Amino acid sequence: MKEIDVKFMKLAIKEARKGLGRTSPNPAVGAVIVKEGRVVAGGYHRSAGMPHAEVEAFEKIGNRAPGGTLYVTLEPCNHFGKTPPCTELVLKSGVKRVVVGMRDPNPLVTGGGCQYLEKKGLEVVTGILKDECIRLNEAFIKFISTGWPFVIAKSAITLDGWTATSAQHSQWITNEKSRGFVHRLRDRVDAVMMGVGTVLADNPAMTTRFKVKQGKDPIRIVVDTNFRTPPDAKVMKNESAAPTIIATSIDGNRCYLDCGPHPKGVETLVCPTFSGKIDLAALMEKLGKMSITSVLLEGGSMILGAMLRAQLIDKFYVFIAPKILGGGDGIPMVAGCGPKTMEESLKLQNIKVRRFGDDVLIRGYPSY
Repeated sequence: MKEIDVKFMKLAIKEARKGLGRTSPNPAVGAVIVKEGRVVAGGYHRSAGMPHAEVEAFEKIGNRAPGGTLYVTLEPCNHFGKTPPCTELVLKSGVKRVVVGMRDPNPLVTGGGCQYLEKKGLEVVTGILKDECIRLNEAFIKFISTGWPFVIAKSAITLDGWTATSAQHSQWITNEKSRGFVHRLRDRVDAVMMGVGTVLADNPAMTTRFKVKQGKDPIRIVVDTNFRTPPDAKVMKNESAAPTIIATSIDGNRCYLDCGPHPKGVETLVCPTFSGKIDLAALMEKLGKMSITSVLLEGGSMILGAMLRAQLIDKFYVFIAPKILGGGDGIPMVAGCGPKTMEESLKLQNIKVRRFGDDVLIRGYPSY
């Protein structure tokens, strides 16, 4: 792996990050064009239906870069979709070398763009900063491979492991910096999900709030088997442009229809049940069919436990605050029956630790 390729791929990844949270159901992609060791143009995919990263970069220099090198985080497409194949633009531009972060994870097209360019005589290098490029689009990769959304579980706990007091008081365990990071997470996902217990206890708005810029509100999903969500709950109000989906049973949907009038922007999603609760796997499948590629699971302990036991969580963000409740009657991070031995506990891998003031954030991926 050449040092110069790593240098310019980092810049392409930086470009791609500008589109995070805005491109679904497409991936976030960045590109830079280099000539004689200097970046002459860069671009990123801004949203679904808009030009791909390569197109945006080439347009800045008149679609010509003879002898140059294209760095792109994801393999250039070689098929017609909403836009023409990027491979044709690459060929017409005159670049002699293409450096790719990762191959297209779509099983129907993977490798096609790189192979096509190689057959046309271009030098193609793949796998530069591959892990970083995969992490960038982990939600898209799962969605395009399985049709199901990528689920991120977020929780905040005290040092002794509680997410709330015995009176269900939880605001605030973490500090303002940690909460600001959570709003950045909301800004980057398609949907945020919670159980009805969290709605009843905390009445959260589940919107994205920044101090200096406008955030994107995710779709709000409430898992509510018997439809207990109050009509005056914040998630039922139309103050946000994002809709609210109540995932409920057939009986719960009857309750919803009977309680009208129905707030604007609120709809129900009828799901099958399992042991008297919403079948969460069936819910994930339905969300995937709605082109929801990423879900941030924010609470509470009952639904987190159910999602965990169903092995539906792909990633964890756990904030640990330097606070101690000092009792044995708080609300745990995960409710329900757990294993009998430590050997049976769920282990996280690819751990990353960050500090937000006095709070500690642990990010990891479950090893089921």
